[in-house]
Amino acid sequence: MTDLSADLAQQKQKLREKLRFRRKHFAANLDGMAQLAAFRALPAPLSDLLADHAMVGAYAAWGDEPDIMPMFASLAEAGALVLPHHAGRVDEMTFRRWRPGESLAKGPWSTRQPADGAPTTVPDLIFCPLVGFDRRGGRIGQGGGHYDRYFAAHPAALRIGVGWSVQEIDTVPRESTDITLDAILTEQEFILCGDRL
Repeated sequence: MTDLSADLAQQKQKLREKLRFRRKHFAANLDGMAQLAAFRALPAPLSDLLADHAMVGAYAAWGDEPDIMPMFASLAEAGALVLPHHAGRVDEMTFRRWRPGESLAKGPWSTRQPADGAPTTVPDLIFCPLVGFDRRGGRIGQGGGHYDRYFAAHPAALRIGVGWSVQEIDTVPRESTDITLDAILTEQEFILCGDRL
């Protein structure tokens, strides 16, 4: 690791700590009505996209991440929802189909994921959790690089980051392996980044 990349990694880690703290306190202080309303309906541009029966990658919320599963109830019923899956503590991540009523297993990083035998599918559109973001599509994730590697291997998939509005920062420090998001969805707005949407 060069001094520059070590410095960037350190900057990101400090930002992660600050933003996780911010996210935790924001989520803990949301009133009941705001919690019920947040992330329950897709913005119109996304509803139109999903009307074309796209296969959608989502995630099972962990900790104080926004719970987006209610937005995708009908897609999940139709078998068009996939969730991240880790076979072990390895670099590779896949997406596997999941339907309501099917249990979610505890993954190697304590996240909930579909069973090992669920069919693997490549989503057309991926909603990914984030720790921090900027308006140019910069994303700070958990630090494992799983989503960036998946995005690099599947460049056609549209990439939408999901987070609370308090997770926004002016500029995300970028490494060469960081993949830009196409949009960001918060409880307050839908932010387009670039021209793929």
